[in-house]
Amino acid sequence: MSVFIGILLIVVSIIMIGSVLLQSSERAGLGAVSGAAETFFGKNKAKGMEAKLALVTKISATVFVVLSVLMMFVG
Repeated sequence: MSVFIGILLIVVSIIMIGSVLLQSSERAGLGAVSGAAETFFGKNKAKGMEAKLALVTKISATVFVVLSVLMMFVG
């Protein structure tokens, strides 16, 4: 069982790494913290591929955490 969960954990982590790397970076950097950039709520929400990548990242991160906790109890 722990081998199966370990393989799933590796696959989910590769998916999460890929989805994070495919997302476009925010060019504001630390300027957004100090208020130098536009406000977060004033920007348009990501559409299309960016929204799908964000969703894949959120889902894979959740599955990664659940599998990690499950691996702790099983392994």
